[in-house]
Amino acid sequence: MKKVLIATEKPFSKAAVEKIKSILESGDITVKLLEKYTDVNQLYEAVADVNGLIVRSDEITKDVIDHAPNLEIIVRAGAGYDNIDLQAAKERGIVVENTPGQNSNAVAELVAGMMIMNARNFYDGSTGTELKGKKLGIQGFGAVGKCLARIANGLGMYVHFYDIFVPFEAGYEYNVFPVEDIKYLYKTCQYVSLHIPALPSTIKSINYDLMSLMPQGAVLINSARAEIIDEDDLLKMFETRPDFHYLADVAPSNKAVIEEKFPGRFFFTPKKCGAQTSEANNNAGTAAANQIVSFFLTGDKKYQVNK
Repeated sequence: MKKVLIATEKPFSKAAVEKIKSILESGDITVKLLEKYTDVNQLYEAVADVNGLIVRSDEITKDVIDHAPNLEIIVRAGAGYDNIDLQAAKERGIVVENTPGQNSNAVAELVAGMMIMNARNFYDGSTGTELKGKKLGIQGFGAVGKCLARIANGLGMYVHFYDIFVPFEAGYEYNVFPVEDIKYLYKTCQYVSLHIPALPSTIKSINYDLMSLMPQGAVLINSARAEIIDEDDLLKMFETRPDFHYLADVAPSNKAVIEEKFPGRFFFTPKKCGAQTSEANNNAGTAAANQIVSFFLTGDKKYQVNK
């Protein structure tokens, strides 16, 4: 009988855990649970006898993998998987999967909410602006970008997208105008929302040269990864463009400086919460469970990310 560990420093909802357990147990899989752990040694001990692992943002390093001699599959309940050492897993023949699209609507709604809050001056009672008629640029037109486009259309915004991996035709279904040049996206759109992963090619790629192209009243929104922003250039943008605002679900490491020097021009969630809805919890967790059952029963690797 296979054994799967649900290891979540930031736990799933109780209802989601029960559903995940039910799916795994229906596939004749024994379930272990490790929640709110505070020491990596607890994780080392828990993975020692398992064949499968379901995680959220938990760091699955080479050391963790080395402590799991029977591990065959890791599923990240969510889209991003930069918290998992893919190479170490690959060297061991361990399949790593994600659950793309399951958290997308939750993240997109958070972005829309932050834009509205910013446009209304954080609800301080002063005169704000409307999003209707404004231009939104979406950098990265995956599942979250498509959900955001749908919401922005409903708000009456003009939406553009830039994504070198997505064909132009993908935007037509969402009433979104595709652009070939990323500089055009930044020059054209007052609002730019980032939906790209943290890869060697994208880390610190959002720099002053790009941000400074944005028109008056620029608002940059980051619900992806903190690492994609050049934080020195972010400070430079705040200093040279008094009209610039930055909204993030992933606070920069220099947030203390921003909070001290640029009040009223930023918003950072207390912790990453884009996927923190009961619906997203259920969707991502149950998708992970179904993928593990399918893997053990049929060898299905549809969502493998470390080929």
